[in-house]
This record gives sequence, C-alpha cells and structure tokens, in this order.
Amino acid sequence: MAQRFEQDRPRLRAVAYRILGSLGEADDALQEAWLRADRADTSEVENLSGWLTTVVARVCLNMLRTRDTRREEPLDDGTGRGPAATAHSVTGVGSPPADPAEEAQLADEVGFALLIVLDSLGPAERLAFVLHDMFDVPFGDIAAMLDKTPAATRQLASRARRRVRGVPAPDADLPRRRRAVDAYLAATRGGDFDALVSLLHPDVVLRADAAVVPTPEPIAVTGVEQVARGAMASMARARLTGVVAVDGRVGLAMAENGRLRVVLRFTFADDGLITGIDVIAEPDRLGELCISGIGA
Repeated sequence: MAQRFEQDRPRLRAVAYRILGSLGEADDALQEAWLRADRADTSEVENLSGWLTTVVARVCLNMLRTRDTRREEPLDDGTGRGPAATAHSVTGVGSPPADPAEEAQLADEVGFALLIVLDSLGPAERLAFVLHDMFDVPFGDIAAMLDKTPAATRQLASRARRRVRGVPAPDADLPRRRRAVDAYLAATRGGDFDALVSLLHPDVVLRADAAVVPTPEPIAVTGVEQVARGAMASMARARLTGVVAVDGRVGLAMAENGRLRVVLRFTFADDGLITGIDVIAEPDRLGELCISGIGA
C-alpha cells in the first residue's frame, strides 16, 4: 500500500488540489487519505489506484462541506501571518503553510480563473466536474461518493461545466473589454505603472468596500495616478487573480487558499478606457455575485 500510494501521490495530489483549490488543504487531504488507506482491508480491491482516488475524493468532499464555517478568515497579508500560518505556528500540528511560490505556480498551471469559478460551485457540483471532466472518473463511481444516481451526478457536472465555460455574452464590446481587463491584470502583476495609466480614463473612480483594506468605511479614490498607485499596491494579490465573468461582465477575481476573496468590477467609456473600478471583499457582497467563465 505504501509503495502504491507513493507511486500515485502526484495524481492524487492533483485531484485534491483541483477539488479544494488550496495546496495546503490538498496535502492535508492526502495525509488523511493515507491514514484511512493504511487501516483499510484492500485484499479484494482490484483497481487500487481507482480506490485511492475515491478515498482522496471523499476526504476532499468532507473538507468542502465544512469549509463555509471558515469563509470569513481574514485575507493573508503576504507576510506569512495569515490564518493558516498562525494556526501552525501556535499549535505545531497539521501541515505547515504551503509555499506561496509553489501555490502560485500550480494555480497558474491549472488556471486562476478556473479555480475561482470552481470555488463558486457547491461541493457536489465541484466534485462531479473535477473527477469526471478532469480525471475521467465514471459517473457511476462519483454517484456512489455523493449518494446520488448516475443521472443526477451527470446533471451536476453539466451545470458546473456551464458555469466554467460561461454563457456567450450578447455584449458586442466584450472582446475589447476583455483585452482591457487582461492588460490591466498584466500591468498590475508586472508593476508597469505607465501601462496601467494608459488604460484609465482621466475621471476614473475606484470604490472599495470596508473589507478590502480593511477600513472602518468604504473608500473612494479618484484620478488616474491615485487609482494606478492603488492598483500597484495590490501586486501580491494580482498573482492569484484571474479574468472571469462577474454577473455576465468582464471582471477580475482573486482567490486565496482556494477561496474567493476579492472581485473587481469595471465600467468603461465609449473609447474603451476604464471609468470605474468596484472592489468587493465583503463576504455577503461576494456571495451575491455570479462568477463564471467567459463564453466565446
């Protein structure tokens, strides 16, 4: 069992990461799955790799179902003093915090936007989509994990697939606005102040709710240079940000440790310049948004 588990570890970790969206939680899931597998009688198991995938998926499903109780953990400030790091340093138990560089690289390989959209799905939808569409697990096997029929499980995956792929928007300006938001994200990630300024309307206004900074009250910033400086201050968050559809319009969303944390909604002038940026981080407001992929 130990030999097979180590052979399958890269694939099992990939499964856990895509279900959970957090490298630290994925490693925790593998640790729990190993403890279960080590205690189990597998003498009659014919497909050990498939069985291990099921064990990992069940552990991840339980973690997803309990995740809502931790939704309001504060944003990590990028210094390693976030909730995961603090819990480990105080208690000394559990997996140490994941390497931020490795987390960012893996998220980039999977796709930031995909991880963000997956976070907006319910646990059953997420499990069905990841296992079937990404790892070719039969619907019958997934149905047994979810205690549903294969037909119902197929519907879960289908609904998730529509959210991931997005619905084609009727907005004729969508391609141009997508390019502008792509350029905004690239400039923020790269710290290119001049490129960012070139995307902003002279009268641009940035509004951020009280959970963004955080501040006692929502804030508003006006003017190209002031807004651009504010964007430059979010370079660390931009590494974990992807382009998504927010209520059917092009926007940006940032996920940390597999959870949606910040959303940016944009408004545009007729010439394509950005006139407004609404930065949302309050959990109640985030919960009201519809996040999906951007349809072709």
